[in-house]
Amino acid sequence: QRPTTHAHSARDDDDINDVASMAGVNLNEESARILATNSELVGTQIRSCKDEAFLPTGLLHRRILETAKKYGVTEVPLEAVNFISHATQSRLRTVLEKVTSIAQHRMDSNKDEEWYEQSSDVRSQLKFFEQLERLEKQRKDEQEREILLKAAKSRSRQEDPEQARLKQKAKEMQQQELAQMRQRDANLTALAAIGPRKKRKVDSPGATTSEGCAGTEGTSAGSPASSSTVSTSSRQYPRQRITRVNLRDFIFYMEQERETNRSLLLYRALLK
Repeated sequence: QRPTTHAHSARDDDDINDVASMAGVNLNEESARILATNSELVGTQIRSCKDEAFLPTGLLHRRILETAKKYGVTEVPLEAVNFISHATQSRLRTVLEKVTSIAQHRMDSNKDEEWYEQSSDVRSQLKFFEQLERLEKQRKDEQEREILLKAAKSRSRQEDPEQARLKQKAKEMQQQELAQMRQRDANLTALAAIGPRKKRKVDSPGATTSEGCAGTEGTSAGSPASSSTVSTSSRQYPRQRITRVNLRDFIFYMEQERETNRSLLLYRALLK
């Protein structure tokens, strides 16, 4: 005779209980724990969120009707207005994500990366050219100063207007140099009278902690004011990173996009 189905199920349950008991697992406790974990989901109702438009529906509908009348369309349903509003929101989100990624890539220096090697240093080159320009200007100023000093020392009786102009310019230059020397001497005298600046001592973390502990001991141990003060001072909030996007990032984005790389908006942005 074949065993019945009830006998098979009872034997399977016994086998499962034997294996679970050998592994040290209590099936009743596990079932109760699973039910307790999912108890907050029992009896809940799932409701769809209200469809909120990203743009003002009235103003957007009016603007769409004004554009549609030019093409012979007299009626625009509200569903189309909602679709356009959601499409605008999605488009703006995509643009902001791409422009933010471009700005973050621009701000990353990659100096500490071992896979990158610096090929050129434009900042050092610009500093070198600025230094050359400064030396050239200094050389020309010295030549002009020598010419003016020679003109001021000349004792010729017949002076032409150019010689008189050079003498006047040399006199003004000497007066300016004398005023600068007086100003420099006055600044040095004032600094000497004030004395050397004393650096302000920064309180060490240990001193701050000890002061906080002393103040806590002065109050009652169970007072909520003291505990909240200590917890607030010890808690450190992470600083949120702010990504700043400029016009150059937006121009780079428009140059990469197929819809805007030949648009009039891009050319207007390049002219700014």
